[in-house]
Amino acid sequence: MGFIKSIKRFDLSFDVKLSTYAVPYMIGEIKRHIRDDGPIKVSRSIKELAIKIKELQKEYFYKKGKEITINQIAKELKSSKEDVVLALEATNNVESIESSTYTNQKDGNTISLLETLSDNKNEEENITNKLAIKELLDSLEIRDREIILLRFYKEKTQSEVAKILGITQVQVSRTERKILEKMRRKLTYQFF
Repeated sequence: MGFIKSIKRFDLSFDVKLSTYAVPYMIGEIKRHIRDDGPIKVSRSIKELAIKIKELQKEYFYKKGKEITINQIAKELKSSKEDVVLALEATNNVESIESSTYTNQKDGNTISLLETLSDNKNEEENITNKLAIKELLDSLEIRDREIILLRFYKEKTQSEVAKILGITQVQVSRTERKILEKMRRKLTYQFF
């Protein structure tokens, strides 16, 4: 559209080539389109629903002093939860994959979203390891599983685990060692 408009408005008396006149005009049209319509085309009905949701959220927060839930929004607007979520997500700003997500306070270096994405080199190995660990945990007795989950997933100390389970720290230490050895043996026999 920018090119067509630039041709219509181009005048030979400008003493420039058409390309010199048209390129900035086309860039301006692209910027105007993105500014007015956004980088992703969203249907009018979704935009209208999003506007109603934002108004409802403001009104609810003003009256109640807390955020309104998705279920409450859906009920109030007589819409499905899925449509409410779609409308809320559709109006979010689009993030560039190269935009900085983290700035190091010490040296000022930034890390982009692209740099934080996985390179998929070890993804398959990670998934295999997680599945193997889940299978091992599922094979443990309830108390043994609880000790491992508290120690390694909840990052509790042996003393904290002992207090939670009502046993001594020494018992936690011995039991933990036995469980890990048992898991190690199962894992070794499973893959070899």
